[in-house]
Amino acid sequence: MQGKIACANVLSDLYAMGVSECDNMLMLLGVSIDLTHKERHIVTPLVIKGFSDLAKEAGCSVNGGQTVLNPWFIVGGVASSVCSDEEFVMPNQACAGDVLVLTKALGTQIAVNVHQWLDEPKNWTKVDSTISRDDAEVAYTAAMNSMARLNRTGARLMRKYHAHAATDVTGFGIKGHATNLAEFQKAPVSFNLHSLPIIAKMAACAQACADSGLNFKLVEGFSAETSGGLLIAMPRDQAAGFCAEIESIDGCPAWIIGDVVEGDKTASIAESPKIIEV
Repeated sequence: MQGKIACANVLSDLYAMGVSECDNMLMLLGVSIDLTHKERHIVTPLVIKGFSDLAKEAGCSVNGGQTVLNPWFIVGGVASSVCSDEEFVMPNQACAGDVLVLTKALGTQIAVNVHQWLDEPKNWTKVDSTISRDDAEVAYTAAMNSMARLNRTGARLMRKYHAHAATDVTGFGIKGHATNLAEFQKAPVSFNLHSLPIIAKMAACAQACADSGLNFKLVEGFSAETSGGLLIAMPRDQAAGFCAEIESIDGCPAWIIGDVVEGDKTASIAESPKIIEV
């Protein structure tokens, strides 16, 4: 699964430009020196297989890369494509009147942490009155499946539904990436987010953690995501069709979460955003 998530994350840099076909991938692998010889020869092929399997699903292949020993087990890569002007979407054309669409739910960082805490009684006490152990497992599974899901369908539909700009949501959180995208626009616009789709129970867990002194800042938009969805600015009259079609193809919903308005190239989240439990 780690290999699949890494592959999906790498490809999202292409998908965020509306590029749905990848011509070449490289895999970069750091194998942990803390693994025993036996563990290394079990874990490493599984990670490579996961990465390669998802690359195949994306219609491309891994044609090289580099493997080194490293203190931590890490995996990443490079994805590249040669395409014409009609095959990609420049991320700087948002205009006032557009809406913002998100293609994956937020909360993966918290879901992974809460699942890890199942075996850490001291940390589990932060959320034990908020979420059951069974629900923590469900949230973790949802997060894993989301992170391993390609944004390829979203990339294809960006062109069909005349998207004006997009980015993938990863380490800077939804507000961080919305801010980066807003700053890059040609027109003087701002992004106002009014809704946040979040993996079920994770908003409540984030609040419980904040109450105990560990603030993920999920609702504030700063909780890191891994292999998150596409945040897309598109014409208002195209958004419902986009959301309906991506759900019909991938079996997973997308949501209209904000508006593009005249402004100073900033991004903000409503003081009390609508939380959509997924």
